[in-house]
Amino acid sequence: MSAVFAVRRAVRWRSVVAGATVAAVLASTVGAAAGSAAPSTPDRRSTATVLQRGLDELHGLGVSGTQGLVRDGSRVTTTRSGVADLDTGAPMPLDGYFRIGSTTKTFVSVVLLQLVGEGRVRLDDPIDRWLPGVVNGNGNDGRHVTVRQVLQHTSGLYDPTGDLAALHSADEFRAHRFDHYTEAQQVASAMRHSPLFDAGTRWSYSNTNYLLAGMLIERLTGHRWHTEVHSRILMPLRLTHTFYPGDRPTLPQPHANGYRQFVPGGPMVDTTVFNPTVTASAGGLVSTPADLTRFWQAVGQGQLLRPGQVAELHQTVLADEFQGIRAGIRYGLGIMWIPNRCGGSWAHVGSMPGMSTLAAVSPDGHRSTVLYLATELADPGPAMAVIERQMTLLDDLLCG
Repeated sequence: MSAVFAVRRAVRWRSVVAGATVAAVLASTVGAAAGSAAPSTPDRRSTATVLQRGLDELHGLGVSGTQGLVRDGSRVTTTRSGVADLDTGAPMPLDGYFRIGSTTKTFVSVVLLQLVGEGRVRLDDPIDRWLPGVVNGNGNDGRHVTVRQVLQHTSGLYDPTGDLAALHSADEFRAHRFDHYTEAQQVASAMRHSPLFDAGTRWSYSNTNYLLAGMLIERLTGHRWHTEVHSRILMPLRLTHTFYPGDRPTLPQPHANGYRQFVPGGPMVDTTVFNPTVTASAGGLVSTPADLTRFWQAVGQGQLLRPGQVAELHQTVLADEFQGIRAGIRYGLGIMWIPNRCGGSWAHVGSMPGMSTLAAVSPDGHRSTVLYLATELADPGPAMAVIERQMTLLDDLLCG
């Protein structure tokens, strides 16, 4: 699930059954920087060439299968590399289903910001106002943790996801992969730990925050978080291949099998069949590259939020422990800012066992891209090489 400290700590941003563990810092915005540079527009042929070469290189680094899609306005370029099944050698689908992991957080944040725009909740409301007694015990106090701090990962709340037995070894994964969880159970597990720091003083990525966000959506609307995601985002955008499977452990066809290497040098373990309630509103959605790029275009173009809430979405803090991946990476309300040679992009990463996603959009919302990898490597060297190649490919696709 997570990676392993040092180099693998950087690798953690791909591991989001529990999300990337990260810490620390300063609040400021990047609105001006976000609009400061506009990427050039590559022609479709060169985009396809760059995308294919990049996916082939990722496959060559040990990833069983990859798929990628670039949406430039209404023009779509998609390709794939590797295999969907190591046993049969079946090719990767061009637009297959996969678990998007923590990219779910952007959907959940958008819903909560819509509710803010409707006057039903304020970002500076304490969590305890809406979920009394939920954040409590061992130094945790929901009276001093705000909705904004939850969405921005500045709450200091402990993330218990990495403690789950299913993430520790192949045998434990097989024994626990069908376990059912509720958001309340996971949050209660987090409350058995002291907070990492006083709310608002630092930054640390924690799935607990977005499990609370899912509970908050239900308290405010009377509907489950995924019902609100469906009615407020998926239906208006006609994203018919995006959904929350609940306890359903399988994926629709077509899809690639996901493979996870639990220990360096160890075998690739098929982790495709898995109960996603372990992350729920923090990472449980299933989607396709076509749907996901359309969603990110809508986010980038301001189609889902009022201007005031778009500005709040983009309020960022420095993601300190991601600086080893790229200097200047910041985190807003369920969205990341990744600097690049043409300015930067809004993005998020996500992963479930054996599956990882990098989704991004240009600041003007015109060009979006999704890179999906059907393998999680445990060896720190190859794993870091995969991340570095993804970052370079993302730059090439968004900047031209």
